[in-house]
Amino acid sequence: MDESITKRRFLRGLGATIALPMLECSPAFAKGGSAATPTRMAFVYLPNGVIVPKWAPKGDGTNWQLSDTLSPLKNVKSDLQVISGLAHDKANANGDGGGDHARATATFLTGRQARKTAGADIKLGVSVDQIAAEKLSGQTKLDSLELGCDPARKAGRCDSGYSCAYQFNFAWKDENLPLPPEIDPRIVFEKMFGGGISNEDPGAKAKRLSHEQSILDYVMDDAKSLQRKLGYTDSQKIEEYLTGVREMEKKIENAEKFRDSMPDVKVPRGIPANYRDHIRIMYDMLLLAFQSDTTRISTFLVAHDGSNRSFRDIGVPEGHHHLSHHRNDQAKIDKLAKIDKFYVEQFAYFLEKMKATKDPAGTNLLDSSMIVFGGGHSDANRHDHDNLPIVLAGRGNGTLQPGRHIRTGHAPMTNLYLTLLDKLGVHEDRLGDSTGRFDKV
Repeated sequence: MDESITKRRFLRGLGATIALPMLECSPAFAKGGSAATPTRMAFVYLPNGVIVPKWAPKGDGTNWQLSDTLSPLKNVKSDLQVISGLAHDKANANGDGGGDHARATATFLTGRQARKTAGADIKLGVSVDQIAAEKLSGQTKLDSLELGCDPARKAGRCDSGYSCAYQFNFAWKDENLPLPPEIDPRIVFEKMFGGGISNEDPGAKAKRLSHEQSILDYVMDDAKSLQRKLGYTDSQKIEEYLTGVREMEKKIENAEKFRDSMPDVKVPRGIPANYRDHIRIMYDMLLLAFQSDTTRISTFLVAHDGSNRSFRDIGVPEGHHHLSHHRNDQAKIDKLAKIDKFYVEQFAYFLEKMKATKDPAGTNLLDSSMIVFGGGHSDANRHDHDNLPIVLAGRGNGTLQPGRHIRTGHAPMTNLYLTLLDKLGVHEDRLGDSTGRFDKV
């Protein structure tokens, strides 16, 4: 086998670099099947709690049924574990008064109590994704990828005297440093497929964008040279992958053209006007990041807790946060259930695409992933932080046992995180308020 092929993980051109998906000719794959496939881990945030009776599945163990809210996941039910009973006690006031929305987002990945301050002296803790990213550092182009749909805020006063940094950020590098989510798919695309986070040749980049050239134009000679050396399966895999990259570029370009045609509206380039489209293009970026092995660790803050976005497309013109304090008003409850289902539908879109994307070992991206979808509130009307709405998707390269509804007592969410880190090959004795492992998964 050509050694230049087996060592190769990137296509390169004038100031551009594109990571390749894993190929059958890679040395790791040749050594033995699915063990060559890396395990990926992602966390997706669901804001403002759920209508619990409509969320909760019926039945336990493998004898269970999806609820109405979770019904969009029917095509990937065998790839899921719905977990009931996990809690984030550090999202409770614990003497700090109001601010449940800020604490819900802040605590979700850290298991830490946020210092109540609106100043610069913020303090929280390292998030589970960054613990993994640090231990796996250097194995991929990006150690981690932080995505979102709401603009990040690093300072200012938000929920009940908490700094906006707690509410509008999801990943924390250390106890004082949040990692702002990127909301513009164009910037995410350039991070992933440009010459690096910021080192694509400026002249080449400007020329490429001004002439509406694909980033693929700059690596195509390298791609063709490589394909001539590959077998049929790997050559087809690269062709399909590059087609996916180009389709993503087209989506971003269409979003930019639509934005540019809107009069007197100043918005970041590349962000779709429609919220559903924005969520889905960010999910597409996450899939591409995993497929190309650009990163194996990611977070996606679909919306911050306390978000008051309206959902006119599904018949809900009122703000989400406003509705979440429903005080048992049935009309508001019904509208909230629509919003909950909307978010699940977008997650189902992502999981189905993950399942349809193959790895060389014959598995798929969902098989090799561990994806936590959930939020820091159960019933936001009461600001509950126990019995959280949690879905764990994927098989973790054979280390997880999906197709179940797991019901547990009041257990720290961080216990689950310790177990997921173990399955990723990252061992930690403790994370936040953990009390042990959650080995039921």
